[in-house]
Amino acid sequence: MISRLSKLALGVVAALAVSAAPGAQAAPITLGLSLSSVGELTDRLLPGPPKPSTAQPTTASTSRVPKRTDKPGILSTVLSPLLGGQQSAAATATNGKAAPGASTSQKTLVLYDNTGSWAWLGEAYAVVASNLVSHGSSYVMHPVSSYAAGEMSGYTGVVYIGSTYDEPLPTAFLDDVLAGSRPVLWMAHNIWQLTARSANFAAQYGWNWVQYDFGAATSVSYEGVALKRDQLAVPSGLMITQITDGAKAAPVAVANGSAAGPINWATKSGNLTYIGEIPFSYVGHGDRYLAAADLIGQIANPAGLDRKRALVRIEDVGPDADPAELRAIADYLYSQQVPFSIAVYPRFENPLGVDNGGVPEAYNLAQRPQVVTALRYMQTRGGTLLMHGYTHQFGKEANPYDGMSANDFEFYRAHVDANDSVIYDGPVPGDSAAWMQGRINSARTAFMLAGFPVPTIFEPPHYAASAVDYQQIQNNFGKRYDRGLYFGGYCPGGACGTGVPQYDRIFGQYFPYLVRDIYGSVVAPEGLGNVEPEPFNNHPSRMPADLIDTAKAMKVVNDGVASFFYHPYLGVTYLQQTVSGIKAAGYQFVPVSTVMAG
Repeated sequence: MISRLSKLALGVVAALAVSAAPGAQAAPITLGLSLSSVGELTDRLLPGPPKPSTAQPTTASTSRVPKRTDKPGILSTVLSPLLGGQQSAAATATNGKAAPGASTSQKTLVLYDNTGSWAWLGEAYAVVASNLVSHGSSYVMHPVSSYAAGEMSGYTGVVYIGSTYDEPLPTAFLDDVLAGSRPVLWMAHNIWQLTARSANFAAQYGWNWVQYDFGAATSVSYEGVALKRDQLAVPSGLMITQITDGAKAAPVAVANGSAAGPINWATKSGNLTYIGEIPFSYVGHGDRYLAAADLIGQIANPAGLDRKRALVRIEDVGPDADPAELRAIADYLYSQQVPFSIAVYPRFENPLGVDNGGVPEAYNLAQRPQVVTALRYMQTRGGTLLMHGYTHQFGKEANPYDGMSANDFEFYRAHVDANDSVIYDGPVPGDSAAWMQGRINSARTAFMLAGFPVPTIFEPPHYAASAVDYQQIQNNFGKRYDRGLYFGGYCPGGACGTGVPQYDRIFGQYFPYLVRDIYGSVVAPEGLGNVEPEPFNNHPSRMPADLIDTAKAMKVVNDGVASFFYHPYLGVTYLQQTVSGIKAAGYQFVPVSTVMAG
């Protein structure tokens, strides 16, 4: 059996265009470094914004914003409803509900750039941010261009993602940020427009921006933990900030590794927190993305709980499973008082007769009573059954491996290219809401025929499905346990579900805590990956120590959940090492239902 894939290569290359850099406001630093301006959309990872052509900002970028001669008036501290002028632009977003456990008194505004040839990235980054915001509060997401004066008075916090260099920001937005009555998390570009608008930004906030750094800052220190920053993120630049008044401003996180020396990765002063890059590009395990997720959580719900919980899921269990392996796993976890989930596909298909002399095989869970008995035994030991698709494969073809259950994709087409990378091709032939509903109905029937209640949580095989399929999963379950897969164009103007998904602009996201994603589903997180002793499809092996290191890094996130999955055919030893290491890191294992409850 080929182990399930936690991260797969996507065959879309995004050659990032070169754009001009903004103008500087402080003494320049000579870096003498030149890196490629070309990035790739690989491994379902979002690329960074286009690389600025120079590190030196120019006055052309700052002079377009008229400078105030006074400080903006303070916005009301009383929450007001969305302004009438914004109802059509912003309030049409229908997927802005919060996850269970979020604050009912908080509401966050997520703003993003939407001009230029890379406008789709702005929407994609906003999707990532909004999914994270949902852990702490409800939200509205829309382009910053449609911001109306005083709009943020209807929210308790604001996240702005500056992905387009020199995006024309509304003066009203700049003034409302400078008024200082709402906490604002600002990422990457266009901070120079805010400082240009201020009568005296440095005097008010105690810091200023300097210029972009393109050095090899590949580590970010946050709360005493060294987080990773992928080398591919370097060419997009990291804005250097200079703190001029330590009584007013302080570094929240520091990037290390650049020839320029330590760089303030995140700077905080008063109501404003500034991150010098887009922290959603080229995200891996233990990434600086975790720092961003924590900072977003603080904006969405400053009073959020800080629990350290853990989840484990036993993966790819079907009618062909080995009952002895299942019992051994259950006995060990029970002995450690570790609740667990079991991802079950209730029908086995081997249409090409792999390892069976070319003779096709097909049978339901009810036709394998020993497996059924083992699953019931697992339930008595603390196991919760999940629906992991119907057959965990598609049709009578390789998709992408051999057509056998647990190896192949069920709800998305894929192939392995000449470089041994798995390429996502798009929805399966015949994909539709009716087709997906048929698969769900068949799986439900198979569970019931085996004597099990229908599971209430769904996990798409290989974490992949079309937007239509995700909508049907939401309609039937409302709960998933996975990493999300999202598509450009799905949320035009912030109204998720109203656009046409662009399957050539596909990106995944793992979550460090419970969220309600843009499909409307409550999603239990899985952010550690799985034990994989052998490299495969251009991905390195991943051992228990790697998962434990990632769990330790995730402790920087308030309410972070250290969640991993495990294949029973690996035996118990690796599982013992992983569970004991996560416990030693300070986490407590709980049932997935506990996390789902908020």
